Amino acid sequence: MRDILSLFFAYAKSGLKSRFQYKLDAIVTTFAVFLREAGGIIAMYLALLKFDTINDWNIDELLFLFSLIFITYGIFIVFFMALRDFSDWIKHGDFDRVMLRPRGLLTQLVLCGADWLAALGHGTLGIVLFVISASRVGIQWNPAMAVYYIIAVISGVLIQGAIFLFFSSISFYVVETGSLKEIFYWNMRKFAIYPLSIYNRVIQSVLIFVVPFAFVNYFPAQFFLRKADMAAYPEWLMYISPVVGVMLYLLAYSFWRFSLRFYKSTGN
Repeated sequence: MRDILSLFFAYAKSGLKSRFQYKLDAIVTTFAVFLREAGGIIAMYLALLKFDTINDWNIDELLFLFSLIFITYGIFIVFFMALRDFSDWIKHGDFDRVMLRPRGLLTQLVLCGADWLAALGHGTLGIVLFVISASRVGIQWNPAMAVYYIIAVISGVLIQGAIFLFFSSISFYVVETGSLKEIFYWNMRKFAIYPLSIYNRVIQSVLIFVVPFAFVNYFPAQFFLRKADMAAYPEWLMYISPVVGVMLYLLAYSFWRFSLRFYKSTGN
């Protein structure tokens, strides 16, 4: 474990020095990510000035819902960026180099692919949204609530990591998975920023059972907010949210181990 931590900090130090070699560009890039993601939230806020609520979710409750998406994604791209872009690693022959090193393959991918500027942009936005909303939504914070929140965030990171680990495993068979990621991650993520209950049953089922973004933000948010629309779902879904990430990641890891035997270098 100490060896892995040392390796992580070495990669982190190298990555940060590389990205902040040109400090102004790094700051502008981080700010640009922040503004790009904040644009959708500003548009939603302006719409709510007229409509007031979305399915009985007011602006502060929606900001709390959004914060979980951005905080978990900000952490996700620190540890799973290489999995997000794994098709490129195969196409460019970089995965061959990883296979020659005396470390676990997945360990190397998790440790070396961080996008620190994007992480700062997304993470900062998530924290800002959390700070603005958490004190306004009527949550009675206590140690149990705080522990649930921390575990739910970790679970949300693992869920997204598991999704991309599945995509990475599929890359061993077909190499390019960009269209699959666009359909099953990026498009589903756009749905997930709003309350699950506003969609039809098909979209709800996809977000719960296929690409389980509902366990990244909706059900954890319901644990704190107890909105009336939760009555449409089994209450236990709120309580299993913190463990769904671990279960899904273990399943994705098993598929990764199985699929690895089918890897063939592209020769680049």
